[in-house]
Amino acid sequence: MSEEPTFDFGPEPSGDAAETRAQQEPSPVARNTTTGAVLEAMIAPALRLGGYEFRKQVLLGSRPGGRKHNVDAVASRDGKKIVISLKWQQVSGTAEQKVPFEVICLSELVLNHSCDKAYLVLGGEGWTLRDYFVNGGLSSHLVHANTVAIVTLEKFIGLANRGTL
Repeated sequence: MSEEPTFDFGPEPSGDAAETRAQQEPSPVARNTTTGAVLEAMIAPALRLGGYEFRKQVLLGSRPGGRKHNVDAVASRDGKKIVISLKWQQVSGTAEQKVPFEVICLSELVLNHSCDKAYLVLGGEGWTLRDYFVNGGLSSHLVHANTVAIVTLEKFIGLANRGTL
């Protein structure tokens, strides 16, 4: 009988780290954020392999409307700062409705020179509009949509592995 392969994605977050993460984004309704942590863990090896330094859960000012803008990761290499926002959609749900506003928020970071490039990474099989988003469907609706690269998780990992973000 063969054993299943194991993968090392870095240290497991401690109770304190999980607590800190929950405090960064308070919500009146409890929600499952484990998919976000899993998605962050999935991109970490690719970023390392591509020679990027990165930090997770970084506060980068305010979103339009004044709320805090925490991004999932900020990667850097060769003097370039790259902001990464991760969205996971396991089954059909509301993540698709959040994509246009996330593009607006990320484009503000690029336009205000808070970063050199921004990625919105879509993971999971529950997306009904994934092809629309990754093929530039928002560009006719949002003036600065072209400042944000919307890509699948697989595409992002390939770019990160090669160091070509």
